[in-house]
Amino acid sequence: MKISRDTPLAEITLRKYERPSNIRERELVKKLCLTLGLLQPGDSRDVVVDVLHVLLKQRRAKRLVSCSEIERKVVLNRKMHRLPMLGIASSNIRRQLKRLKELFIVEKVKGLYRITEFMPLGEIYDAKLEKFLLQSIVQRAREYFSRIDEAF
Repeated sequence: MKISRDTPLAEITLRKYERPSNIRERELVKKLCLTLGLLQPGDSRDVVVDVLHVLLKQRRAKRLVSCSEIERKVVLNRKMHRLPMLGIASSNIRRQLKRLKELFIVEKVKGLYRITEFMPLGEIYDAKLEKFLLQSIVQRAREYFSRIDEAF
């Protein structure tokens, strides 16, 4: 007997936190990761924060970076913030980059990574997340609501 899996075509988790004010850089990036569901509340394995933090710093200089350079900078970032070296394995860094790519925040160009087109995150949110990903998920949810209304 074959059991089918319900695999989503796309998904996004959104959480609402207090307004960002007087927050240091890394903590601000962490709140964004929590807001987007890239990090779970209370999760000690927060290397996705460092990956995004590193890429945001590289965006200022419009630099594309290799996965190995991201790994090296993540380790330095975690040392600078006196954080445990959890989740810094190459495979996990690549997994975090993939998660950021799935949300259109990061893109890979000729084997190197950058914040999508070096755009401001607000523009990425408007163009890619809200108008594309979120809208398509909301529309599909509406289709399920309508179909259930028809069925019942």
